[in-house]
Amino acid sequence: MRIGLLTEGGYPYVSGDAGLWCDRLVRGLGQHEFDIYALSRTERQEDQGWIQLPPQVGRVRTAPLWTAHDDGVVHGRRARRRFSEAYGELLAAVCGGPRAAGPEAPGVPGDPADSVGAEADRFASALYGLAELARDEGGLAGALRSETAVRVLERACRAPGALRTARTARVPDLLTVAAHIERALRPLSLDWYEDDALGSADLCHAAAGGAAALPGLLARHFLGVPLLVTEYGVHLRAHYLAAATLEAAPAVRALLAAFHGRLATEVYRAAVLVTPGNAHARRWQERCGADRAKLRTVHPGMEAARFADVGEGAPGSRCADPDTLVWVGRVEPAKDLISLLHSFAEIRRAEPRTRLRIVGAPAGDPDAAAYLAHCKALAAQLFPDEAAGAHAVGDNPVSFEEIGGPEIPSLAEAYACGALVVLSSVVEGFPVSLVEAMLCGRATVSTDVGAVVEVIGGTGLVVPPRNPRALAEACVALLRDPERRERLGAAARARALELFTVEQNITAFHGIYLEIVSHSPVRRLVVDDEGEPLPFGVPAEAHVPGRWTETRFMTACRPRWAEGAPVRATVPPSTPVPVSVGEGA
Repeated sequence: MRIGLLTEGGYPYVSGDAGLWCDRLVRGLGQHEFDIYALSRTERQEDQGWIQLPPQVGRVRTAPLWTAHDDGVVHGRRARRRFSEAYGELLAAVCGGPRAAGPEAPGVPGDPADSVGAEADRFASALYGLAELARDEGGLAGALRSETAVRVLERACRAPGALRTARTARVPDLLTVAAHIERALRPLSLDWYEDDALGSADLCHAAAGGAAALPGLLARHFLGVPLLVTEYGVHLRAHYLAAATLEAAPAVRALLAAFHGRLATEVYRAAVLVTPGNAHARRWQERCGADRAKLRTVHPGMEAARFADVGEGAPGSRCADPDTLVWVGRVEPAKDLISLLHSFAEIRRAEPRTRLRIVGAPAGDPDAAAYLAHCKALAAQLFPDEAAGAHAVGDNPVSFEEIGGPEIPSLAEAYACGALVVLSSVVEGFPVSLVEAMLCGRATVSTDVGAVVEVIGGTGLVVPPRNPRALAEACVALLRDPERRERLGAAARARALELFTVEQNITAFHGIYLEIVSHSPVRRLVVDDEGEPLPFGVPAEAHVPGRWTETRFMTACRPRWAEGAPVRATVPPSTPVPVSVGEGA
């Protein structure tokens, strides 16, 4: 079958999110053909290029989110009215919130759930109305940046029943919100929604929610292509966390949160299946409007082979230091290394020989670098350099290191150097470093955040976040009981091999692909030699590689519901054909 893989800021670019698991998925399903539809976030990302793509990638089409592609179309009076009506309905759904029941709102059911559903339908209808305008007339990018768009937003914020916070929006706030919505809706203006583009796919697989799923929504709306959405990090949750750190006006935060909430609801409603990466993400999706019957958890897959030598204790692999704790990850405030250092101070009082190795580099922002400097200063203050004697050189029991140096040449070596791995995060999605430690057969002590409990499943100790004393007590308990450490480490590796490998991830998605296609209606009319509709003309076997009976598609005198040129099976070329936005397929 042919899969349209939809990404934003990730695969196939060298840098970005979700690139690794997308590449593993595509390489692991060599029996299928993949077309990549990628949205780039920055010009730098595009300049860095793509990773080496496997032969099953038939073509790659890209479009930038970091700049608008203006087609130069200027709307006439009718098109401007059509834009104002559709955009006004979309913003009314964003600004209004659930309608109140009662005499002042005639025709609105009293059940709040009915009101929420009505607003969701209103948003969806307006969204597809804007997409149809872009397809029929063009010029949507310019219209979304026009003064008319700002005035429509202002009317929606001042309308009766609008959110109280939205009514406080000033002109700078309106400009900020309008610019953000224009950027988020740029995929509506792409030329991907034709029979020879996304229409040729058997299904669309969005690697994330938000902008990545928008092309899938339109392919479903225009072409009837089923949509599968995978979220290993819930897009709406990520927006909430990012908004909390921004110095934006309350009206801006409220309006953008409402917009992304409406968009997430429509993505979940339109998708045939939604595959969260863990139960924590699943709960978020349910609260954001996802139907529980559509949710199916598929854990991310990790390459177990790279940790096999350490996990199995192969000859030549490094032996764990029984007095060393290890922390591995990106250094940023969410990891709460401050609590870890205070906890280690209590551990040192109980076990003076213990050392702590912090392995990782700061995340790619200035705040993370400043946080790392603060952690180093705190470690120097809490643990002055110690020396074994009056003539020995002092040494700090806390070390900050990076992978790739002579002491830690690889990621597996980072976990191998200690007997106990610690996770001290206050915010966490799917704890990748925890799974890596489990694959290395290491006992772990973690904070109860995100999907930690789901991943650990009883093979490690879990304590409340922001509680240095509880973290210290758990670490001391395992440091003093090496047999228990060994049992927990062995159980952790067995659990990771069962649930969190690349193989189980690929097998799960292969089954989901077949299930979706087998339940999807045929979008092409198949006829026999005399031009009559052929019953069962597209059997399930047509989606399996092999020599099957060829069918002839009707090209003339077809009913309106069967319009659209059929797409015949093709042999994927050896080299993907890159196609940029604005070019043909």
